[in-house]
Amino acid sequence: MKPIVSIVMPALNEASTIAQTLQSARVLETIGLDMELILVDGGSQDNTKGVARPLADQILDAARGRARQMNAGAVKATGDYLMFLHADTQLTTQAATELQHTLTQNPIWGRFDVCIEGRPFMLRIISFMMNLRSRLTGIATGDQAIFVRRDVFEALGGFTDQPLMEDIEISKQLRKQARPACLKGPVMTSGRRWETHGVWSTMVLMWRLRWRYWRGESAQALARAYQR
Repeated sequence: MKPIVSIVMPALNEASTIAQTLQSARVLETIGLDMELILVDGGSQDNTKGVARPLADQILDAARGRARQMNAGAVKATGDYLMFLHADTQLTTQAATELQHTLTQNPIWGRFDVCIEGRPFMLRIISFMMNLRSRLTGIATGDQAIFVRRDVFEALGGFTDQPLMEDIEISKQLRKQARPACLKGPVMTSGRRWETHGVWSTMVLMWRLRWRYWRGESAQALARAYQR
C-alpha cells in the first residue's frame, strides 16, 4: 500500500540514539497512518547504519549535509507527504494523532511545536519562544519536523543546496504559497547541543547567525562561524 507519509531522516554518527528516534517515528503506524521510514546517512564513522537497518524501510548514502541528505531521501520517497525528521527529534503519540487529523484537510505544509529536552529550565523558555516566533512569522526550523506535500516540494526543487539555514530558506519559499499548519504536538528534540556549549552562548550564537542570514550573508560563511 502506498504510504501517506514518508519520513526522511538525515543522520551522521548517531549510533547511540538513532534506534530510539526511529522507534518514535513508528508511532504513526500504531495509530493506523500508512508510512515509510527512510534514513539517509551522510558518511557516519560509527555503527549508525547497522543500528538503523532493522528499523528503517530504506537506508541510503548521500553526500554529507542535511539539505543534500534530505533531498536524496525525498527522491526515493513515495508518500503523499514528506516529513523531515532530524535524528535527535522524536515524535509523540499526541503529535502523530494531530498530524493524522490535519492531513485530512490536505495542507500544503506544516510543522510542530517543539520541546527541547534537558535539565536547564531555560530550555523551556527557549522552546516557548521558538514556537511563538514560528507561529508569528510562518518560518519553521528543522527541529520542528517540517512536513510538506510531495508534489509541492518537488515543484520547488527541494531544499536549497546550502550547509546551513536550509530550513529557513524552504520555509520562506513555502510561505509564499500558504501559511504553515502549526501543530501543537509537541515533538521532542534533544538539548544536548545547548547543554554542551552552554544555553546562553548557544542562544546568542543562533540569534547572531539568523540576523546575519537575514542581512544577506551567505550560508557558507555562517556555517564556518557555526562550526567554530
